[in-house]
Amino acid sequence: MEVPRLLAIGLVAGFFSALFGVGGGILVVPLLVLVAGFGERVAMGTSLGAIGVTALAGVAGYSLLGRIHPLEAMLVGLPAAAGAVGGAALQQQLRRRTLTLLFSGLLVAVALTLLFA
Repeated sequence: MEVPRLLAIGLVAGFFSALFGVGGGILVVPLLVLVAGFGERVAMGTSLGAIGVTALAGVAGYSLLGRIHPLEAMLVGLPAAAGAVGGAALQQQLRRRTLTLLFSGLLVAVALTLLFA
């Protein structure tokens, strides 16, 4: 584990998370795999752990600006937590190659949607 690389990944993820509302899966997972040499499963789990810290910092910043809707956040967040448990269980059942292809497909779909929306 190379600490400076992990710190840089965290800085980039936090910056883009606050700027665009992305960071966990879209940035951290690819950076952990490509820059830090993590395996896909470990990168995904580590990314989820980092999201908690990143989200807390982002919520604090946006709260100071009065730009948080707590009820709506709970309405999205609670089902998302349940979905995360289901996703983690399914992820453990998929072959590594299948997981990589599905994740890559998701990134391409998001990019195309944003590009042509």
